[in-house]
Amino acid sequence: MDMTQKTDNPPPEKEDASSAQEMRRKAKFEVYGEEMIEKEVKQSGNSGRVYLPPEWVGKNVKIIRID
Repeated sequence: MDMTQKTDNPPPEKEDASSAQEMRRKAKFEVYGEEMIEKEVKQSGNSGRVYLPPEWVGKNVKIIRID
């Protein structure tokens, strides 16, 4: 005789797009760096593009979407 007990737990509820959007609140980032530039991302084919100063070539940058 099988003494194991099977429980039928319902699967977790799936979030719809609106509740997932509500859960993604703004976050605060604290970043230390040398310089900051605020720019708008422009369309570039199927992607977006941001032009940065040539002095920044080869440097490490962090991009944070603010809206």
